[in-house]
Amino acid sequence: MGTVRCGVGGEGLAHSHRLQLAQDIGDVLVVDLEQLQEHGADGAVWRRLGRKGEQTLTAALDNPDGDALYRNQMARADERAAQRRAAGHATPDALQHLLSRARWNPDDIRDDLQTYVAEHPGRPNGVLIIDDTGFLKKGTTSAGVQRQYSGTAGRTENCQIGVFAAYASAAGRALVDRELYLPKSWTDDRDRCRAAKVPDQREFATKNTLAATIVRRVLASPLPIAWVTADAAYGQDNRFRRMQEASGVGYVLAVPKSQFSLAGPRIDRAFEQAPEQAWERRSCGAGAKGQREYDWAAVQLRPVAEYDHQDGVLIRRRWALARRSLSRPDEIAYYLGYAPLDVGVDELVRVAGIRWAIEECFQAAKNECGLDEYEVRRYVGWYRHITLAMLAHTFLAAMSARAAEKGDPPVRLPWSSSSPWRKCGASWQLTHPETFAPAPMR
Repeated sequence: MGTVRCGVGGEGLAHSHRLQLAQDIGDVLVVDLEQLQEHGADGAVWRRLGRKGEQTLTAALDNPDGDALYRNQMARADERAAQRRAAGHATPDALQHLLSRARWNPDDIRDDLQTYVAEHPGRPNGVLIIDDTGFLKKGTTSAGVQRQYSGTAGRTENCQIGVFAAYASAAGRALVDRELYLPKSWTDDRDRCRAAKVPDQREFATKNTLAATIVRRVLASPLPIAWVTADAAYGQDNRFRRMQEASGVGYVLAVPKSQFSLAGPRIDRAFEQAPEQAWERRSCGAGAKGQREYDWAAVQLRPVAEYDHQDGVLIRRRWALARRSLSRPDEIAYYLGYAPLDVGVDELVRVAGIRWAIEECFQAAKNECGLDEYEVRRYVGWYRHITLAMLAHTFLAAMSARAAEKGDPPVRLPWSSSSPWRKCGASWQLTHPETFAPAPMR
């Protein structure tokens, strides 16, 4: 039995029948079609894509040299062309057809993906995580592109911004929804939108509005969700919090230190008054270097009758939390929480700590599934590419979880680095073809 090592979720995957799942986006991914069929995911996807899409994707999959292509997955334009030739494609036309002209709805694939996640890593205490990520681009024609701040780059860049949701539980994590942010420079220019095939009904929506749309949609899906978490860009939005309270889902949301809360005009000043005994050492989960321990303080806030009572009975409790660094005590992060009455501080801390799972999803989906490696410019092409990359990442995450349950040894995740060095199997390779063209290894 052949073995292919994939780092999603930090676990290895064993495969008896290897096929290449490739898109014209520079991603190369070796998957086990037999296991995919076993889980019934392929049939739903084929039905969504239609016969032409099935033929196109099947042609892309049918390649006996998956090992060599997997090892070269991080290469750029020259290697992508070589991979297409190795897969039997002289040009990217077939895959471009799949991403742009073929008749299939990426939202249907997204719905299938959510059902698949619900059946595999889905757990009753699952957490929905909201965040956005940037996709650096050149030019002005890609849908939604403009010079704007990208948290991915840490500065203002010419880029697209996508708002995403990840699902996390003890059994795994995966990206489960996405929306492309369109700045006003786009929505105010309908001719520009039409050229990029942006639907006429698509109007300007802030990232927070897109996030709220995603949360409502995912809460209506089969995914079992007990909590929502997000960083301060979303947590500070009162409407975003109220929407979740009205939906009856719990949350632990980061907020800025200047946040108004029921504890007072500024949340940081409320915790300045906390006695030292209120700070307790707690772990918010395991990290690369062991348990991520901080000093935490938590205080219950007065209820809001409109949202926290049912038939005059209190059913939810509000919290304010602060997380203080052990090595730098002046670094304090703040959170607002909304939870059932039987939930204690340890569970709130767990939910706050799991927010970083979406960063791991971004890293894995970009490094291993080509989430950010695409050359489509139109609106529909972005959704199709992103959805297929999410699907590939979700499948690998589920297979990683199964491998972990069977006791397979873990494999280190490739780290996010500007270095061209990448670990491929038992050796290292350089990923820039102009510097080094790696030879296939058996």
